[in-house]
Amino acid sequence: MPPYFRSTARTDRLKRMKRKQLRFGKGFRVALSNRRAQVAEMVLAPSDSEGGPTNRHRGADQWLFVVSGRGAAVVNKRHIPLRPATLILIEHRDQHEIKNTGRTPLRTLNVYVPPAYTKSGNELPRAKP
Repeated sequence: MPPYFRSTARTDRLKRMKRKQLRFGKGFRVALSNRRAQVAEMVLAPSDSEGGPTNRHRGADQWLFVVSGRGAAVVNKRHIPLRPATLILIEHRDQHEIKNTGRTPLRTLNVYVPPAYTKSGNELPRAKP
């Protein structure tokens, strides 16, 4: 059999690789996840916010990357300006709120380790270490 027909570990991994075209529609949507990590997209309309003084992830760290728009993150009462290409780390148990302070939608890509939400967007219970 020619070598290009043989199954290799690399081609098997590529067949299993998850891929998603992000659309950045309204609201919060889990895009991809496995048992170790999760990616979600969030879009906030001008003057909208997500989270608040009691919002915290019980068992997951969150990396938030700003794709477009402007806003502010309030993490443990500290104000952090958000603009395109900003990356912040919100550690588990940090109180946080994300606000759109601009005139256009605030689009963010969020990575959670371990996963923090179900596919439908409900918060998962704290992961066991």
